Amino acid sequence: MKKILLVHQNFPGQYKHLAPALAARGDQVVALTINPAPAMSGVQVFRYGLTRGASSAIHPLIAEQEVKVIRGESCARAARALREQGFVPDIICAHPGWGEALFLKDVFPEAALLLFHEFFYHARDFDVGFDPEFPAQGLESDQRLRMKNAHLLLSFNAADALVTPTYFQRNTLPVWAHPITEVIHDGIDTQNLLPDPTVSLTIDGKALRYGDPIVTFVNRNLEPYRGYHQFMRALPLLQQQCPEAQIVIVGGDDVSYGARPSAGKTWKQIFLEEVESELDLSRIHFVGTLAYPQFITLLRLSAAHVYLTYPFVLSWSLIESMSLQCPIVASDTAPVREAIRHGENGLLVDFFQPRQLADAIARLLKQPDYGRQLGAQARKTAVANYDLKTVCLPQHLALIDRLIDMRKG
Repeated sequence: MKKILLVHQNFPGQYKHLAPALAARGDQVVALTINPAPAMSGVQVFRYGLTRGASSAIHPLIAEQEVKVIRGESCARAARALREQGFVPDIICAHPGWGEALFLKDVFPEAALLLFHEFFYHARDFDVGFDPEFPAQGLESDQRLRMKNAHLLLSFNAADALVTPTYFQRNTLPVWAHPITEVIHDGIDTQNLLPDPTVSLTIDGKALRYGDPIVTFVNRNLEPYRGYHQFMRALPLLQQQCPEAQIVIVGGDDVSYGARPSAGKTWKQIFLEEVESELDLSRIHFVGTLAYPQFITLLRLSAAHVYLTYPFVLSWSLIESMSLQCPIVASDTAPVREAIRHGENGLLVDFFQPRQLADAIARLLKQPDYGRQLGAQARKTAVANYDLKTVCLPQHLALIDRLIDMRKG
């Protein structure tokens, strides 16, 4: 029996599937988290609180690092309490993004440390400055981004290995970290995320059925990082070509990534107002956030699913849409190219060309057989590369066992 410590401020987070799999094979699994966590069979979950608050008078470039250090200190105290109770893990799996991993090796020097890498910040060549409509803010912005990596570098220095979902995310890391970084996706349950042409969904009083010219666009929140502005600019052009299309837009009004708009409006309002005089709004449905079963049903109905993103972390929704056999139009940006190959399992378009986007969507709506061929290939890609049970979870478990054996050896 192996002893595993999982650390994530929003447990289970990225360990949603890993934690029960470790418990099911007989390992002792303990989790540390700062926020309330759901009960999970075979997993002992301990919450910890912060030991102090942040300072009011501190250099602004240090302020975020102080918050991370407070998190790390608090988590280390909780880890020390576990040690005093007799629990010493063989391996610690931790998300370092909020500072919790900073001092775990000081509490458990004999344990292997595997960190989940999500994103390493850059002032250029990635998300910041990618969109000329929202240029980088100069030296102050560069300094802030560099400092956002400080706690990550300290955590990486203590790690035995990193694991990250995509090669794009690995490539955000300094080159020296690449040899210790394994690329293993979180995994998608492709055995349950299957296409189903029998489903239907009613939105705004309109019954949507498989085979209808339905265009879907999904964000956690509607914002530039995920191409909402470019999608909205493509809609007048799309409606000229396909006036019968039903366009369903999923996403909240808040901001997940990047800056908030300064005009006192939401990004949703700003870019809708830019083009609404050119739109038939009766065929455009803003549905906000959807419950997961409704979200999956909607994707099963999609005749053209649009996914746009800056060079940033790839959304689970893209891989889910591939598993559901959606015909996909996506931005020709680095993270997307890892999953979508133009003309083989989807269509890629220039992020900054709304007309190109509209033309690609219209092609799928006018050539549904071609769209279904692309969708079938997208599902094959999802099953082969991103399946939870046959690909990703076995790789993750094997990595954990290998690190434990190396540490003991």
